[in-house]
Amino acid sequence: MPAEQPPAQSPPRRFSRRAIVPAVLILAMSAIGAGIAWSVHRGPSTSAAAPPVTVETVAVVRTDLATTVSLTGTLGYGRAEPVKGGRSGTVTWLPSAGATITRGKQLYRVDDQPVPLFYGGMPLYRDLAEPGTVGRDVRIVATNLKALGYGIGRQPAPGEKVTRPAKAGPTAPASGQQQAASGQGEAASGQERAGAGRAASGQGAAAPTPAAGGTAATSTRVVVRKGDGVLTGSLMRAIKRWQQDAELPVTGRIGVGDVAVLPGAVRVDAVTALRGDAAETPLVTVTPTTKVITVLAKAAEAGTIRRGDQVTVTLPGDKTVDGTISAIGTTVTQDDDAGPTGEPTRAVTVTVDDDLAGIDAADVQVDLVGETRPDVLAVPVGALVALSEGGYALQLADGGRFVAVTTGMFAKGMVEVTGDGVTEDLKVVTTS
Repeated sequence: MPAEQPPAQSPPRRFSRRAIVPAVLILAMSAIGAGIAWSVHRGPSTSAAAPPVTVETVAVVRTDLATTVSLTGTLGYGRAEPVKGGRSGTVTWLPSAGATITRGKQLYRVDDQPVPLFYGGMPLYRDLAEPGTVGRDVRIVATNLKALGYGIGRQPAPGEKVTRPAKAGPTAPASGQQQAASGQGEAASGQERAGAGRAASGQGAAAPTPAAGGTAATSTRVVVRKGDGVLTGSLMRAIKRWQQDAELPVTGRIGVGDVAVLPGAVRVDAVTALRGDAAETPLVTVTPTTKVITVLAKAAEAGTIRRGDQVTVTLPGDKTVDGTISAIGTTVTQDDDAGPTGEPTRAVTVTVDDDLAGIDAADVQVDLVGETRPDVLAVPVGALVALSEGGYALQLADGGRFVAVTTGMFAKGMVEVTGDGVTEDLKVVTTS
């Protein structure tokens, strides 16, 4: 008996290496090529058929792709900082929690005198009373009074020299010849003054000379540095006008603790003292008036973030607003709640463009741009066709031909693609 011949095999298909794995996608694309709609009918004893996959034609586009890093943040007013009274006295008035204090308004009262708020980067550390005093603290006073509408006159420019009066040094007691003997002191003193007057007659006024062992009072020349202010006569007159309007003693001088200097307007977060307490203690805690978002980013993530980076913030209710990275903490902290295995974090501050009225505190999502790939060819992810041997292809809209592609970055539903014949505006098939 002749040996049984193996069944004849059909010749290999031309595109067998590009077989589509999703069978439903094959049927859908076949239906598009034939120009008909189809459905699978099952008997009454079977469940309803799955709906067909809808496909459409799209063009390959040239665009910029960027990945997104999503972090959880907390909306609030930022970290509260304590404010301590700057001079001795008794606290007689304190603001309410939640109050907003702006430039020139009283932050608290000591001995029933207001302590107004000035904006600046350092506290006043000395009494400003002597004309010609030069320093950054003087500049703070000048800047604030000018902002409050007081004319301060011209301020010397950096590099100019100004005269600063100097106090006379100590003098030694008069010599024995200038002192009268015991019992004759007053008479001798009078005779000496009379003799000095006669000697000076006709010769003009004699220049004052220091007594033996003393020093003469001389002025000094000081160079104005960048950021310095000068306590000029005009500025001292402006101080007097401001003191009168603020119901302060009109002296033309500002002492340590007469004003509270903070970086800007503040919101009172909490009151930590009572009326009647000593002023040289923490009185209130304050925050900025602008709402910010604080994100605790992992140290590795924070290292890729830059001040000024734009972000998208998703608020409760899925409302989104634009934001900006305004500060990146330099201190690395360990989350105690995460245990010893928790990753160290750094605080990242985000400011938002919206005023966020009605929301004082909330958990939010912050989306930051990660890696960016500019000017690449991209298609929707649904246009990728998985090949049985691995990799991906695109199905061309004109005739159903397939083109193998190499994928790159995936971002926001798009994927970077490269390959022979893949060009901008090439029409391909994708699922919708």
